[in-house]
Amino acid sequence: MTGPQLSFFSTIVKFLTLPLATANYRQRLPHTLVALGVDAALLLFATLTYMLVTVLPGLPPLDIVTDYRPKIPLRIYTADGALLGEFGDEHRDFVPIQEIPQVVKDALLAIEDSRFYEHGGVDYRGVTRALVADLTGGVHQGASTITMQVARNFFLSREKTVKRKLTETLLAYRIESALSKDQILELYMNQIYLGQRTHGFASAARTYFNKRLPELSLAEAAMLAGIPQNPAKHNPAVNPVRAKARQVMVLKRLRQLGKITEAQYAEAVAQPLAVNDRQLFAVHADHVAEMVRQEVYAQYQGEAYTRGFNVYTTLNGPEQNAAYNSLRSNVLAYDQRHGYRGPEDFVDLPDDEDERDDAIDRILAKHPNSDNLIAAVVTEVSGKKVRAEPASGDTIEVSGDGLRFVARALQANAKDGNRIRVGSVIRAVRDAKGRWSISQMPDVEAAFVALNAEDGSYRALVGGFDFSRKQFNHVTSAWRQPGSSIKPFIYSAALEKGYSPATQVEDAPLSLPAGDNGKTWDPQNDDGYDGPISLRRALARSKNVVAVRLLRAITPQYGRDYLQRFGFDIAKHPADLTMTLGSGSVTPLQMAAAYAVFANGGYKVAPHLIQKITDSRGNVLQETAQPPVRQDEQRVIDGRNAFIMDSMLREVAHTGTGALAGQRLGRPDVAGKTGTTSDAFDGWFAGYASDVVAVAWMGFDQPKSLGAREFGATLALPIWIDYMRQALTGKPVVERSPPPGVSFVDGDWLYDEFNSDSGIKELDVESIPSMVRDFFKRLGI
Repeated sequence: MTGPQLSFFSTIVKFLTLPLATANYRQRLPHTLVALGVDAALLLFATLTYMLVTVLPGLPPLDIVTDYRPKIPLRIYTADGALLGEFGDEHRDFVPIQEIPQVVKDALLAIEDSRFYEHGGVDYRGVTRALVADLTGGVHQGASTITMQVARNFFLSREKTVKRKLTETLLAYRIESALSKDQILELYMNQIYLGQRTHGFASAARTYFNKRLPELSLAEAAMLAGIPQNPAKHNPAVNPVRAKARQVMVLKRLRQLGKITEAQYAEAVAQPLAVNDRQLFAVHADHVAEMVRQEVYAQYQGEAYTRGFNVYTTLNGPEQNAAYNSLRSNVLAYDQRHGYRGPEDFVDLPDDEDERDDAIDRILAKHPNSDNLIAAVVTEVSGKKVRAEPASGDTIEVSGDGLRFVARALQANAKDGNRIRVGSVIRAVRDAKGRWSISQMPDVEAAFVALNAEDGSYRALVGGFDFSRKQFNHVTSAWRQPGSSIKPFIYSAALEKGYSPATQVEDAPLSLPAGDNGKTWDPQNDDGYDGPISLRRALARSKNVVAVRLLRAITPQYGRDYLQRFGFDIAKHPADLTMTLGSGSVTPLQMAAAYAVFANGGYKVAPHLIQKITDSRGNVLQETAQPPVRQDEQRVIDGRNAFIMDSMLREVAHTGTGALAGQRLGRPDVAGKTGTTSDAFDGWFAGYASDVVAVAWMGFDQPKSLGAREFGATLALPIWIDYMRQALTGKPVVERSPPPGVSFVDGDWLYDEFNSDSGIKELDVESIPSMVRDFFKRLGI
């Protein structure tokens, strides 16, 4: 044994033999020892020998506590500091002891170790009682100080053995000799498990009360202080009655110790506490959190979940929640328009109440709640009332207008697959006034993304209806046909070929060769034909035939190459005339970045999500630099082109297929384009106002028609409008000045170098009716 070990052991011997010097020690020995004929001195000698030979050599090093590195999870925030995601096995925040409120420390020490700052790490009386109980088979007694609990939590199991207790005792002395009392308390209050996967008091304050430590009341501090003794039994989210009883015990102890007054005690006991029953995030952004998790893990691997990284995204919290709520409400509105499909599942309910409850629990475990869409099992049903039981055990009662959506499913002659009966699994939703109605989980999916049009930073992203049901991110990974939302890029290409918004095009039936077999392709408009029409009006009304004539004039190859300027993958777009009707494939994110070019005056942006990453102590590990002043190499289209296209897209959003946007938002700078694919497989709206560009999409994952009367204007545009109401709040209207090189001729804009054409250009001469063609010839065109 080394010199330091002998010195340490000598200290232990002196401490443990100290009780023998007291005159009445033998009288205080438990009667069980006397009855067994055990001599206290012999027992002490045997214990010391055992500690010397067996326990002391096996003590672990103290590196874990002297160089404490808590496992703090990865946390993800919005730009304005709202928590939107957390990843890691343990929920934990590290808080220095100086920043822990005194009321929290007092509450903990009162119930766990009131003599913490007085003893040397071990309460020998308590240890003796515990050892005697272990040796004699008596009731196990707790006598652990805060220091002993630190030793146990960091180094030992919770098994009830003599060796473990002796090891815990020796470790406590070693910890006391290595750390100050405040350091020990700091370790304990940041490490201790407090239920709900939560470690440490700071994290528990957030988990149970959605508060920071300094914001806790005396009643809340006492509630948390009561948890460590038994986190399962005293967890206020799971066992509120037992947690309350433990809280009162803590408050009584505080009063006995003189830490609080009688009035404070009474007030704290009477204070009602609102306890969260699950981990809540301030912002709904599960798809964003997963995007960030993947990016951080790729860089830091396993350390991503333990080093306490804080990732601040570019998202705006209120806008993100607006996007989430808008997407879900409009998806449900679509679903309601297309009727009830029947219950999600069915279970036979036993007559025995306990068995029935078990059956309900089992079936609902397969149908988790989706935010406000609550899964429940029907227990009583008639044509006028439905009772159902959710997983929470409460009773949901639906009647009156709440049954309107499922009225046919309540009829006796309804098909078995659609009929609601006892045992049916349904979805219920409650309105702001607390009234329940029956709904259903939608089959259709949707996506929404918004960017800052100036620098490409994300403002909001919702990758699907419910992340827990389907983790697929439709914003970044869903390749879908864009329909007419691709048309503005073909019109932009045509401006470079000498066309202008005033260019007249014949809107008349068109038949084109479709192959060597003699078949023809006959593109159709959704709203008939108007004869000669300007490109401005043709885009506003989304005229398919005009778009085909325009691409035919500038050539599909030119139009396809031109798409690359906006960041589209031309490999996913056909080199034929169907391209202008959106037969290629894009993602919503691609579309948002592409429309940003029109919104910002002609510059390409690179979407980015992460603003900065800090460690657990706030040190910045990486940060996205502010975008520099735009350089010419970032320009992808002429400023004149962007200005004219902006004017045309504003026309769409005020008098064309997207007119609802202008009407609802009441801003002249609203611009955008609807998109509906063949047979309404996809519905789009892409647009912008001020510095916000956003895209909404709706469709089925396995493409099928959304309905004969559904269009981008009915599917996606409402999502876009509801989000923009929030995003544009307080933002000034953007008025654009004409750039050099454009002239206003015959009521519209065109490039100066094409001024001599007076805004008129001939398209597809052979397909224009002879009367119109002769008229153009007489004009010398």
